[in-house]
Amino acid sequence: MKNYQDINAETIDRWTEEGWEWGKPISSKTYKAAGNGVWSVLLTPTKPVPKHWFPKLKGLHVLGLASGGGQQMPIFNALGAACTVLDYSPKQLESERLVAEREGYRINIVRADMSQPLPFEDASFDLIFHPVSNCYIKDVKSVWKECYRVLKKGGILLSGLDNGVNYIVDDEESKIVHKLPFDPLEDEALMEKSVKNDWGVQFSHTLEEQINGQLEAGFVLTHLYDDTNGVGRLHELNIASYIATRSVKP
Repeated sequence: MKNYQDINAETIDRWTEEGWEWGKPISSKTYKAAGNGVWSVLLTPTKPVPKHWFPKLKGLHVLGLASGGGQQMPIFNALGAACTVLDYSPKQLESERLVAEREGYRINIVRADMSQPLPFEDASFDLIFHPVSNCYIKDVKSVWKECYRVLKKGGILLSGLDNGVNYIVDDEESKIVHKLPFDPLEDEALMEKSVKNDWGVQFSHTLEEQINGQLEAGFVLTHLYDDTNGVGRLHELNIASYIATRSVKP
């Protein structure tokens, strides 16, 4: 049987081919606007990341961690950053390549599994941009340790995190149907359901894993905000299902 990381890569490739929202690269108009100072990026579904969370990006080394899709890295490139994107989905990386070739810039594109040690030297980056994606791996604490390692002193980690609410409800978001943690590797019936419904292999994570995991790795948390799914009943009831965090390596 394939490992779950390969299943997820194939699933996200398929979603991207079918027009997945997070796999649509930005337009040339959006890229040019960013170069003129008009831009925004998302860590979570609806709320743009506050501009004051970012340093001046010109000349900085930025890692897009599990951030393929041609949406954020082109913006950072337009703002003058030297960008590296790491993702395990070939189609998401192809979107990055498409935008870079269209706009005529260079980007370091790396296909790798973020559940494994990151293929970078210590203190390689000034900023890591990590939108909601660690729901596709079982262990997130190892990711925070690797982020800490590859960031320079004073480097910034921006992360989008699922708080687990999405995993307890049914498709209509009207009933609680699943227990936590949501872990298909530990529940054969849940794995079958995940494959049948084309969910990929996803995992819920606690705030202890997500936020305290960053603190245990050595980060200092400076800012956070909640966000909703953007659509559906939970969104209509204003029930937050995501958290964005800004942390710094002291």
